[in-house]
Amino acid sequence: MTLEELLAREAIRDTLAKYNTSGDRARAEDYAACFTTDGIIESADRSGGKGLYYEGRDAILAWQTAWKNTPKGASDTPNVQRRAEFVRHNLTTCKIDMTGPDTATARTYWIVMSDNGPDHCGVYLDEFRKVGEEWLIAHRRVRTDWHAPDSLFAPSPSDAEA
Repeated sequence: MTLEELLAREAIRDTLAKYNTSGDRARAEDYAACFTTDGIIESADRSGGKGLYYEGRDAILAWQTAWKNTPKGASDTPNVQRRAEFVRHNLTTCKIDMTGPDTATARTYWIVMSDNGPDHCGVYLDEFRKVGEEWLIAHRRVRTDWHAPDSLFAPSPSDAEA
């Protein structure tokens, strides 16, 4: 492993941390800045059910700004209500593979703690691209593998019927 690869890996870890802390602190601009201008974020559950899809930093910023401004108990995303007062995304195992001098992939396990304790968990499947001196997310696939029975982020039974 070269010094450049080590520096790239550390910059990628920094972006991963910035993404989570910005999201948890409702800092929409900092959150969106973790993505390339053409970046994509999408989600699915373990069974392949589709969730969110936003393409472009501007769309990601608009989504995060709307989420930040959504009153507790209201919804800006179909079948998901904002119910948590406290949220912390915690990263665990992270495998980074350099795919070129300015590209990398990462597979990172995560777990979310909320007002209820362990709330939900899954994996980030990321493609990173170096832009200037920063390593930014070009494409993030968020897969949720588990929700607690009383999750504050999972669709409630009444939401699923709507």
